[in-house]
Amino acid sequence: MEEHFVKIHKWFYPLSFLYGLGVAFRNKLFDRKILQSKSFNIPIICIGNLAVGGTGKTPHTEYLIKLLQKNYQTAVLSRGYKRRTKGYLLSTLDSDAQSIGDEPYQIKQKFPNTMVAVDENRCHGIENLMAINEPKADVILLDDAFQHRYVEAGLNILLTDYHRLFCDDALLPAGRLREPAKNKSRAQIVIVTKCPEDMKPIDFNIIAKRLKLYPFQRLFFSRFEYGKLIPAFTSGQELALKDLQHYEQILLVTGIASPTSLIDELKKYSQQIQVESFGDHHNFSKKDIKHITERFNNIPSKRKIIITTEKDATRLVNHPDISKRIKDNLYILPIQVKILQNQEYILNQNIIDYVRKNKRDSSIPERENAYKP
Repeated sequence: MEEHFVKIHKWFYPLSFLYGLGVAFRNKLFDRKILQSKSFNIPIICIGNLAVGGTGKTPHTEYLIKLLQKNYQTAVLSRGYKRRTKGYLLSTLDSDAQSIGDEPYQIKQKFPNTMVAVDENRCHGIENLMAINEPKADVILLDDAFQHRYVEAGLNILLTDYHRLFCDDALLPAGRLREPAKNKSRAQIVIVTKCPEDMKPIDFNIIAKRLKLYPFQRLFFSRFEYGKLIPAFTSGQELALKDLQHYEQILLVTGIASPTSLIDELKKYSQQIQVESFGDHHNFSKKDIKHITERFNNIPSKRKIIITTEKDATRLVNHPDISKRIKDNLYILPIQVKILQNQEYILNQNIIDYVRKNKRDSSIPERENAYKP
């Protein structure tokens, strides 16, 4: 198994101790019912993590949408991180990333029949979604709400990055954990995300032992699979990743928490990769666009290409300062989740069984078996 060294800032341990006291006090208030968690008469699935930063919540949310959408009217509720609006908003196909956030916008564009709403107050958001009668939501997916304990989700799916397992991390600000690793106990399903392709059976066993899950918890492993490169602006032809060998230089532009797995994937096809990395959910300014343009123009080769992620594309495609030259060369690299160890059917069945047993009313059709998304 590949060794990973998680960077811990030990000099921040005193602050992490104080932060932990605050987190523990808040959780005790919920555990003792002083602060109330609200349950709802509808299946609610929470996809979250213990750490700040990207563990792949949006791709895993999309996995669930693909799994459920054929038989259940699926709704997604997010806080809409870094949006320029407040309160409850139900998205439409005319909504933009500024009004609802980049990830909800991405989901709505990819799954137009899915109800996508944003609200900082998850209880208020759920109540508004449940009040809609046409279409009537059958199941609600909560994006990044593991710490939002005012909602009592019926099924909690906890994600942890293969490269930074919660068992190796520390509380903020020494590490990246929002709450102690022991609070994994609130999850029924744990998924180790961003796994490499070459994992061996012993690697799965080692991680399973290190995570020290409880008997009632189910553990799964996933990795990203990358699709064909899609032109961001033109109606040109999609490119297979193997076609990158015909390009002399690649400029990768990202505003995600960790581009490591993406860079590793591109290195399979080219070693000539320049990276322009911004912070997670970065709002590209006019200055940023100018810098990206200059960097691309300064690449001497004629056969060059710009690649970005689906999430970053939501903030780039409508930017007023993108030049025609950038538009002609910008491609989007889509990703999807693959469940490892031939456990896809088992995970799917767990999800479908939960939704079926907790259905909102008897009009929802029964499913005999799980199916692949």
